[in-house]
Amino acid sequence: MTTAKRIVFIGAAGDMCRVAIDRFARAAGHGAWKLELYDIRPDVLEEFVATLPVAGVTVGSFDLFDKVALRKAISGAALVVLGAGPYNKTAEPVMQACIEKKVPYLDLDDDEESTLTAMDLDARARKAGVPIFVGCGASPGLTNVMAADAARDMDTVDRIDVCWVTGDEGPVPYGRAVLDHAIRGYAGPCHTWEHGQSVIHQTFLETDVVALGNTLGDSYRLYECAHPEAVTMPRRWPGADRIRVLGALDPPPVNGIMRGIAVAVQQGKISMDQAIDFVNDVMTDKMGSPRVWKHALSGLWGTVRRGEIGAGEVLKYLAAAAGGKHPEFRGTNYVRVTGTRDGEQVVSVRRVPVSGPGTAWTDMASATGSATAAFMLLAIEGLGARSGVLAPEDWADPERFYAALAKTGGSKPHEVVEAVVTPSTALTVARVGASASPNER
Repeated sequence: MTTAKRIVFIGAAGDMCRVAIDRFARAAGHGAWKLELYDIRPDVLEEFVATLPVAGVTVGSFDLFDKVALRKAISGAALVVLGAGPYNKTAEPVMQACIEKKVPYLDLDDDEESTLTAMDLDARARKAGVPIFVGCGASPGLTNVMAADAARDMDTVDRIDVCWVTGDEGPVPYGRAVLDHAIRGYAGPCHTWEHGQSVIHQTFLETDVVALGNTLGDSYRLYECAHPEAVTMPRRWPGADRIRVLGALDPPPVNGIMRGIAVAVQQGKISMDQAIDFVNDVMTDKMGSPRVWKHALSGLWGTVRRGEIGAGEVLKYLAAAAGGKHPEFRGTNYVRVTGTRDGEQVVSVRRVPVSGPGTAWTDMASATGSATAAFMLLAIEGLGARSGVLAPEDWADPERFYAALAKTGGSKPHEVVEAVVTPSTALTVARVGASASPNER
């Protein structure tokens, strides 16, 4: 490539997007791409740009809801990467602009509502010949690729359980868009795929205990939540009896707290801003609003009353929190696919090592940003070959993606994703690189 092509990042100052930019810049090679970073806080990016291993990176600012400014910024770009949330507000206008200007789009959106909106744009994107790559983070993103990988171990897919855990990152505030998404995800409706059709469940009511392994153990409780995987995966596996997403925050008592304040927001008892302020206060070792604590403790008591967590564990957590003590960060992605091969039931699992100290993925931003950078590497290789709204399971080859993730995540390839298949004889030649049959693609 003789002339550098432009990649436009919108929301570049966000923690996850900065990781994606850094990891992509280091993995993609020098001189091939001209990076343009836009954010409503451009001053935050100046010091960051100085750390990048590429020259000619530019920084700017515009209002993405300004149609003229948005189209001017993206016109002629080789790829637009949206890292600005909350995606239920930001994704649609940027996708619409990219389709209009015929510019490929990629995001790390983990919002169910905006994913449904994106899927409604599929026909327009196909007609325009524009690829709209959605959900290119850790979950969704890496989890979708893991599901596609595991599904190759069987002839029919009956059930997919997508699981995620993310943990305490110490006394630092979270971004408001991240917390807005998280709080909305702990109360209200969520889409799930059940008996071959899309149905609506109530978030957080269905729970399951999963053997996540490593330091998370063999009986970690997770909760059904609103997430894009259950929206996009039925397009690939419409015959599945069940596709759901289960998630949790670590340590476990935090889930009850989040549930309590999320229900209070849903019922109009507190505002979203009050809920976000409370979470950031508590996470940074401040007291938090007594008014919001009332709802947080109600949610916490609910998890004890239902037997989801023991009172001793709750008291231990509250005592540590009162003393400003934070546990080590733990997080993982885990996908379990159940189906049949040669008439025999097969369970195929893909999981990443539990992240934290001593691993390449030390927090949620590093895990998500590394995955986004890997998806970018794959996307730019195939520009011009795809169109329409594409979730990762639709286009990302597992082996090539794992290799890219090992590169952007700073891990050895064999450390990226572990495969566990029962019975082990179900592991076939298709898993190790031979051409898959139509049922396996």
